[in-house]
Amino acid sequence: MSRLRPWWAIAFAFVVTLALELGLVERKSEIFGGGFGQSKVIDRAGEWALFLPGLLVAHTALILACYLVLRALHRGRAGSSLFFLNFLFLTVGGICALLVAKFEALAYFSDAMGFELVRSLGGGSLFTAALYVLDEATLLGIAAAGAALAYYICYRLVCRHAAAWRCGPDPLRWRHLLALLVLAVPLALVAHLEPDVRYGLNRFTGFSTINLGLHRLTDFDRDGYSWFSAQRDGAPFDPERHPLALDIPDNGIDEDGFGGDFHFSGAAAAAPPRLALRANPKHLVVIVLESFRGDAIGRVVAGRPVTPHLNALARQGTWVREAYSHVGFTTQSGISIFSGALEPRPGAPSLFSDLKSAGYRIGVFSAAPEDFGGISDTVGMRSSADLYVDAELLKAERAHESASLGSLALDGRIVLREFDRHFRGPADWRRPTFLYFNVQEAHFPYSHPDMPRFLPGRLAKRSEIKAANRAMVELTYWNAAAYSDWVVGQVIARLKAQGVYERTLILITGDHGEALFEEGFLGHGHVLNREQTRVPLILSDPELRVDGPVGLADYRGIVLRGLSGDAPPPPPRASVFQYIGTIDRPGVIGIVEPGGVWTTLNLETEEVGFGDTGRRVRYRELAAGSAEKARADRLVDEWARQRWLAR
Repeated sequence: MSRLRPWWAIAFAFVVTLALELGLVERKSEIFGGGFGQSKVIDRAGEWALFLPGLLVAHTALILACYLVLRALHRGRAGSSLFFLNFLFLTVGGICALLVAKFEALAYFSDAMGFELVRSLGGGSLFTAALYVLDEATLLGIAAAGAALAYYICYRLVCRHAAAWRCGPDPLRWRHLLALLVLAVPLALVAHLEPDVRYGLNRFTGFSTINLGLHRLTDFDRDGYSWFSAQRDGAPFDPERHPLALDIPDNGIDEDGFGGDFHFSGAAAAAPPRLALRANPKHLVVIVLESFRGDAIGRVVAGRPVTPHLNALARQGTWVREAYSHVGFTTQSGISIFSGALEPRPGAPSLFSDLKSAGYRIGVFSAAPEDFGGISDTVGMRSSADLYVDAELLKAERAHESASLGSLALDGRIVLREFDRHFRGPADWRRPTFLYFNVQEAHFPYSHPDMPRFLPGRLAKRSEIKAANRAMVELTYWNAAAYSDWVVGQVIARLKAQGVYERTLILITGDHGEALFEEGFLGHGHVLNREQTRVPLILSDPELRVDGPVGLADYRGIVLRGLSGDAPPPPPRASVFQYIGTIDRPGVIGIVEPGGVWTTLNLETEEVGFGDTGRRVRYRELAAGSAEKARADRLVDEWARQRWLAR
């Protein structure tokens, strides 16, 4: 007679579910190996020493909780072979299903299969065509049917052999789960001392559940901050004072703990000039190059210029060398470019509504999905456009396998093809026209199977994009930048061929930059520095004066001034405000002052960074009256000012 012991079932459930979650977390967040867009990586011995105990204790508590709950539900059948079958199926199957849904694994799988069908239509692959019908819903149904069949087979086996199995002693009690939860408290407190560890552990279901409970228990004043939140509450019993609190001007209280009581000074920037059409109004072409670094202009790689067409336009027109993204992310960058604001509300004025009301014909030719992150709705893009083509409309022709909005991209030649369908000659330009092009070539992974070669050398495959292959990754990125430049050259050539180039104001920029393993980081949007936030800004009009530094939110005013031709330039900016997250709940804030001088403040660690000296110091350790303290306080005051302006 076989003896069933609970340890075997619990160990099996623990190993299977943890292995799956580790794999999915690493694929999604790359917290161990690092990768694109990942600034928080567990890569030091001290971090591992904090991470592993927290993970193991939390996941053990999760499995044990499932075991004890199911045992209580089985009552008289607890400890039977049927109980162990139900425990394994419900715990392993339930957690695995939860993880698959959480990480959208089926969606990714079905997207990839659909992409493979599109790529092989000409080859007549019946196998790929059969895979195509397995969309996400079908895969879910197959998985559920397979699980039901497996349970039935196991149930029959258990019933047949139940007499041969006898339950062994079951020493597990609720006090054991309580002991694990008590042990998790100091582990969670210590983990919060290391932001990378806290971030990594919160990717896992067991730890994040426990941490959420601890957060709710220690948020004594119910202001949303506690001993277990990312920004720890230094005034846990005062709901008016907490991290990221809005500092009320001149009330004698320092609500957020930075810079003392805030005094508001400096009104909002002047509204862009109202567009007054001249007798022969200029056309407008705005080209946004995804993930395009400002230092690409004039760069030479392997003896070849990366941006010959942009170089020529920079020489002939106006090249603004100090132009910056406010956030380093596509969504908010696109919104700022067209709205002239950092975080406008949907329906606020934008370049699209400005030019629509002025009688312009508007065309959108985007290699990205413009609904991503609410860009189109916020700036009125789709509602204003007379012609609208984006990656979501043509997703069957996408360059990469994923069909999620954050990853959709079209080859630049498809964008040019769509432009050619609607603009063939001067007759198509009778009305003043505003065209927006979005070019995605320089976005990660910096290449796709159909991308042409502009630079010599081997390009990195997606699986080879890692720090060990930095030189190859850089070459791959610069080749993609060169392809973006080629697309720009093709647009300019078409404008000249159709006789409208001289009557067109062209603005070319990027939504943000891209780090290529500088400081060990690949990607954008997680660090406020030159590589990730400086962008090109080139205007075809050599007489359009623009003094830097400028941010993306300044572009609307620049364009309307250039089209009107009679508005004086605004006074030079003192700085460009930057942030990661949202204005009200940022993780990091920063300002860029003339000459590319950065000051940043990490609101989680309270560490101030000075880009020109490389020095990093906690805000509360800055010497009173020092130049560093003055810079940090200028940053804090500008953050508070921007928050009030947004209201």
